[in-house]
Amino acid sequence: MDPIQTLKPKDSTTLMVGFSLNTGATHYIIRIQNDDGFFREDQVSSSPAEIESLSPYTEYELSIMSANRGGRSQPSLPVTAKTVLPPPQLSTSSPSNDSIIVSWAPVAHAVQYSLSIYDFGSNTNMKYNTSDTNLTISGLAAGSLYAIKGFAWDLEGREGEGSLVINQTTRPPTPSFVNVSIVTINGVAGLSVSWKLDQDVYGSVQYHVLSDQNRTCNSTSSSCILSAVGCGEVHTIQVIALNTTGPSFPSSPVVFITFPCPPESLALVESTEGNCTLTWGTVPHADSYVAFFKRGDGTEETCNTTSNNCKYHCLCGYTYLLSVYAYNEAGSSPQGQILNYTTLPCCPEGVSVSVVSTDTLEIVWMASRGAELYQTRAADSSEVILCNDTAPVCALSDLSCDSPYSVVVTPCNEISGCNHACKAHTKDTAACMPMNLMLNPKNSSCVSVSWTANNRAANYTVSASGDDGQHTCTTSGNSCDITDLPCGSTYEVSVIATSAAGQSLPSYSDYLETEPCCPMNLTVEQVTQAVSNISWSHAKGAHSFITSLTSTRGHARCHTQDSHCLVGCITCGTNYTVTMEAFSKSGSMSNCTYEGFSSSACCPSGVRLYSIAGNSLRVYWRSAGSSHSYVTEMVGSSNNYTCTASPGASSCDFGNIQCGDVYHVMVAPLTPEGSKVLFCPQRLYSVTCSGSNVGTVIYRGKRSVN
Repeated sequence: MDPIQTLKPKDSTTLMVGFSLNTGATHYIIRIQNDDGFFREDQVSSSPAEIESLSPYTEYELSIMSANRGGRSQPSLPVTAKTVLPPPQLSTSSPSNDSIIVSWAPVAHAVQYSLSIYDFGSNTNMKYNTSDTNLTISGLAAGSLYAIKGFAWDLEGREGEGSLVINQTTRPPTPSFVNVSIVTINGVAGLSVSWKLDQDVYGSVQYHVLSDQNRTCNSTSSSCILSAVGCGEVHTIQVIALNTTGPSFPSSPVVFITFPCPPESLALVESTEGNCTLTWGTVPHADSYVAFFKRGDGTEETCNTTSNNCKYHCLCGYTYLLSVYAYNEAGSSPQGQILNYTTLPCCPEGVSVSVVSTDTLEIVWMASRGAELYQTRAADSSEVILCNDTAPVCALSDLSCDSPYSVVVTPCNEISGCNHACKAHTKDTAACMPMNLMLNPKNSSCVSVSWTANNRAANYTVSASGDDGQHTCTTSGNSCDITDLPCGSTYEVSVIATSAAGQSLPSYSDYLETEPCCPMNLTVEQVTQAVSNISWSHAKGAHSFITSLTSTRGHARCHTQDSHCLVGCITCGTNYTVTMEAFSKSGSMSNCTYEGFSSSACCPSGVRLYSIAGNSLRVYWRSAGSSHSYVTEMVGSSNNYTCTASPGASSCDFGNIQCGDVYHVMVAPLTPEGSKVLFCPQRLYSVTCSGSNVGTVIYRGKRSVN
């Protein structure tokens, strides 16, 4: 087999073998070995052939044999060749926007390194040689793409295997022409930051905006918004561009002051009537202020100033909404404190003070603007009475009577307080009530009324009210008489004082009871010989009665609440004086005298019945006096007999008597009017027959009249 014709390295691990082809050979076997004991045979089919998987920078001895089915030939003479250095493992970075650092690990047996840098932007290629393991390439374009490749040189001056091409971009250029302005998005304030874009920058660039007030935002365009910034903030803003290599240098700082904060500590002073001064605290970074004064009826005033106060015209009883805005180049402050200020309420007009009762003044006025509450104050020399109400009317009660009061209506509201500059009104209260009422009856129809008078100047009216109406008397002193009072009446007596301011309450009442009336009619009826029934007509005011029958032979009386009574122990045939004492419920008494009463004649005693000749009977009695006539009655079952005896007589005879019967016999005196005394007793007799004539008379007993 002919020796190998050509042998050269392809890269650090591959040798290219060139040889002559032999006729009849189906393939070739290349033997590779070195002094380190390496031995390998590779089968190849044609020339040139690549011997791979060798060690870099290593010397190898190669020989070749042709082969077919019959076997292989003898190896050719050996040829020696050495692989080249391996490629350096490049690592790149861009520390700034105009430089790239290339570094690599040392390659064994390398004496020098060569780097090739291709600029895509300018289509130029730059070459650099160095014996170090790193190289800084400056003067590059910012944000440009570069392709970097390198290889090592060995001692024999051979160029080693080239590295892989590495693409490296320089850092982006520093943003320029940075501008800041205020924007509002959905009611939230932010800073809109913009800058100029460099159109020649390679690849995507992100921009990072940052403020020293901890606000940041990112963008891939030429603007970005720092959101949620506050008032009165001083922001130092810079923009940094970033690509895959890293950040650019920050842009030149831009100082931006946001809109001022709203003024605080708003306060208002009503300096003089109708003039108010609004003050507030100054605000950092504010160039001027605008104050707004909005009145409750819609009227509005404004005031522009560079100081911290404004004056405006204010009226009583209005509510004002006061606000202040601060301004600078960034704009207006947000709305801040709104001072809700209500001026003092206006004094009420049309105040009217009137006496409505003895201790009460009613005060009425027209409602005043701005008043939510009215404080009514009434003061005299000894006391102060207050009344608080929301209505334009007030009643001050429990005032001292007959006293001059100074009345002031003070309007108030919760916010501004009370207006104490309203004028007073003077009013007297009504007269005082008379005290210590005393009644002194002078006679049955007249009473003297006296009291304690405690008014400065007043007239007094005494009233006695009863069921017959009212009796009065009037005086400016402290007593007067009421006359012509009827009997049996009860009166409620009181005194009222009347002054120019009004009438007092009636004094405490006292009750007067006149003597009860005597009954107009009184009747005495004798019930029995010793008992009489006395009755009388109604007596007004009388509650109980003591009725007396009085004579030289004794007296009798009864005590009752009725209009009649029975009186015992009456002596027959006696003249009596009739008197009555009528008492009221309270015990007052009237003495009443009536026409005398004469009791009836006495019933006779010793009444006997006996028979006499001629079929007759005789009734005998003992007369109580000779001035009376008597009537005798004899009543049987079938026959009745009557006989009237002349005065002084003591018997009566009855003829043609029916015997065999029982007779009731009564002897009674006759009254002067000729009537029979009804209460004399009856006697019962049986009259027997003796043949056809009267026989024996038998006494059966005595019985009273039914």
